[in-house]
Amino acid sequence: MLKICIIGCGAVGSLFAAHLAQKGEAEVWAYDVWKDHVEAIRNNGLRISGAADFTAKLNATSDPKELPRCDYGIVATKAIHTRGAIAQVARAFDENSAVCSVQNGVGNEEIIAEHVKYVIRGTTFPAGHPIAPGHIGFDIMGDTWVGPFEATNTPMSKVEELAGLITRSGMNVIPLKDARGAQWTKLIFNAATNPVGALTLLHHGAATRFAPTGQLFSDLIAEGEAVAKALGIELHGDPRALVQKGANAPGKHRASMLQDVLAKRQTEVDFMNGAIVKWGEKTGVATPLNKAVWGLVKGLEHAWSDPE
Repeated sequence: MLKICIIGCGAVGSLFAAHLAQKGEAEVWAYDVWKDHVEAIRNNGLRISGAADFTAKLNATSDPKELPRCDYGIVATKAIHTRGAIAQVARAFDENSAVCSVQNGVGNEEIIAEHVKYVIRGTTFPAGHPIAPGHIGFDIMGDTWVGPFEATNTPMSKVEELAGLITRSGMNVIPLKDARGAQWTKLIFNAATNPVGALTLLHHGAATRFAPTGQLFSDLIAEGEAVAKALGIELHGDPRALVQKGANAPGKHRASMLQDVLAKRQTEVDFMNGAIVKWGEKTGVATPLNKAVWGLVKGLEHAWSDPE
């Protein structure tokens, strides 16, 4: 039986872990530093409620030394934790293993590739939130796109095998030979919606429907689209349609960056708006709005340290 390690068992990681474990086609291990969550999973299983409602039994640990050798890894940490997380668990992967990022932003695959031979580029749209240790709310269903990370020459057969396992577990995954378009589509969506939500404290639907912030979404998206075009990346869908889809979802979904701001945690803005600014500079595309919201979010983070 194949072994799969979920690295970062927060909201999204838990959704993958629980679905894969419930199906039973693979032996699933969850690795997370949230010890109360790990202990609850060990004692009572991992409960998912909302868009799906079930409890799955799986292995969970906060000690990387307990992880067995795994055929696949799925990295679902915040982008800011990628380097530390993959370094901690790298011993679980060998020359035949492949590790997939389903994280926000761009740049995670390059970091993972420093520690493992085969890397899979991934982009996922399901969303959730922690309710309690061992219990995750499933807020929004959605597809996941995966493809070989070009620099590691990952065999397409590995991409297809992992996609098939996850799809059969109940979370639809689409294998692509080039997943950059899907990744950039979500990057542009996230770089518009996340910082605006974080800076205004508006949930996604409210920010979409309020004319000034709704227009800001559109203007930020236009900058991201221009950068992707300059890079020769064909987007896999329309980021504006994703904004509307999120706004029409039931409930009041708070963007992950807003959740981080409310908890006074470091955000992923460097991997979102910061990445668009960086690639804009490399391609000669102006990105003043992305640079502005990046600076504002970084300033907000700095404020938590009580500067002089």
